[in-house]
Amino acid sequence: MPVIDQDMRDIVERAWLAFAATVCDDGSPNLSPKGSLRVYDDDHLAFMDIGSPATIANLRRDPRIEINVIDVFSRRGYRFTGSVSFAEPGAPEYEWLNRWLLDLNGPGYPANEVVLVKVERARPILSPAYTSGGADQDALTTAWEQRYRTTLAEVPLGPPPGTGAAG
Repeated sequence: MPVIDQDMRDIVERAWLAFAATVCDDGSPNLSPKGSLRVYDDDHLAFMDIGSPATIANLRRDPRIEINVIDVFSRRGYRFTGSVSFAEPGAPEYEWLNRWLLDLNGPGYPANEVVLVKVERARPILSPAYTSGGADQDALTTAWEQRYRTTLAEVPLGPPPGTGAAG
């Protein structure tokens, strides 16, 4: 039975940014943003090593990974847990993802190797708006899309409170 269902595929497609957690050699956590995460098939996610030497070193030593993907507008997502393998240039997984990156970003985009994640477990992430507030997804999505447009267009961020920095 496939681990990755259609809803998970949709969330990954909409999110555009994911976060990959690995373990450093001293046991400390490493969290790395991934803008190239795609669903490869029913059991695998893939992302390109574009510039993540610490993440790649961690995964070569310890192939365990967790990837969190959130659709910021619907306020939900998934935690994917699994282990990785690598695909070099010329491998089908590499050529597939590299073609997508080049179509998206143009020629010359850096691409070292593909990290292929065998998803062993997928768990939902839900905003408390769903778990405690009984939110309707369509209404919540519309409200958050409007909130982002309004906030980005009309509300200057300014300095953090108490920093004494002038705006």
